[in-house]
Amino acid sequence: MSSPASTTVTHTALDGKGILITDQAMQQLARLCKEQGEEKVLRVGVRSGGCSGMSYTMDFVLSSEIQDSDEVYEYTSPEGNEFTVVCDPKSLLYIYGMQLDFSNELIGGGFNFTNPNATQTCGCGSSFAV
Repeated sequence: MSSPASTTVTHTALDGKGILITDQAMQQLARLCKEQGEEKVLRVGVRSGGCSGMSYTMDFVLSSEIQDSDEVYEYTSPEGNEFTVVCDPKSLLYIYGMQLDFSNELIGGGFNFTNPNATQTCGCGSSFAV
C-alpha cells in the first residue's frame, strides 16, 4: 500500500524573492525571531570552511548591523508572525534559490539546507562546494 506523495510547501519573502523556507522552518524561525525581539534580524550567509569547502551561517544580529549592500527579505509566517532575513551580496551568489527546512528528528534534526548551486555536499548537510 503506497502513501500519497507529500508536497513541501515553501514560502518566499514578501517581494517573492529570497530563500525558500518550508512550513516547518517557517514555524521554527518565526518562534526564534520572536524570542530574539524586534531589534534583531536573522543573518544567513556562507563562509570558507567545513568538510566540503564552504559552510552555511545563520545568526541573529542587531538590525543596526544591516549594511547598505545587504539584501533584506521580509517574511510573514502563516500565523502572521513577521521576521527579517538579511544576506550579504557575496553569500547570495552561492545560496540564491536555496531551500531552508527544519526537522525535529533526534538524529540529523535541525535546520537543513538544499542548495541548487552546490555541486557537492557533506553528509551533515552544513557544508557544500560549488
